[in-house]
Amino acid sequence: MARAAVRAELAQVAFELFLRDGFDKVTLDDLASAAGVSRSTFLRYFGTKEDAVLGAFDAHGGWVADALRARPADEDDWTALRRALDTVIQRYHQDPAGSLATAQLVRDTPALCARQLEKQHGWRPTLARALAERHGTSGPPGLAETVRAAAALDCLDVALDHWTASDGDLDLVALLDEAFATLA
Repeated sequence: MARAAVRAELAQVAFELFLRDGFDKVTLDDLASAAGVSRSTFLRYFGTKEDAVLGAFDAHGGWVADALRARPADEDDWTALRRALDTVIQRYHQDPAGSLATAQLVRDTPALCARQLEKQHGWRPTLARALAERHGTSGPPGLAETVRAAAALDCLDVALDHWTASDGDLDLVALLDEAFATLA
């Protein structure tokens, strides 16, 4: 089995165990046992329990930045940021129930919530650089690009919070659009 497939299978086993027993009650030994692998094997794929849930989000910052660079040059930054975030929202359309369960687990588990915010904080410079590149700037991004990137990620978080709190009844795209419109 390819490494990515094993990683995905281990992540799925971990996710199901976290949902059933609660994130804080599940140990690394529990995860390894449920997956039928040794603890050291599990740790080769995921350095922490948090990574077993959030590892799938690692590439999202790069995806959003690539989508931002691909937006039309004459589009304003705020609209380009909103449209670029569709790459992240796409997963929610493909698997609404799974996405909601993941979002609720993350939001309801302080360790996961903190780690997710840390990951998103790491996306900020990548998005700010992509915005600067859209303006033809080769140097480091300026304050304006950094603030816009941070605000866009905060809009995403607020929309996700409201969507999760509604148990998925509210439309995530509409919430994200509304969050962006509020700051526009």
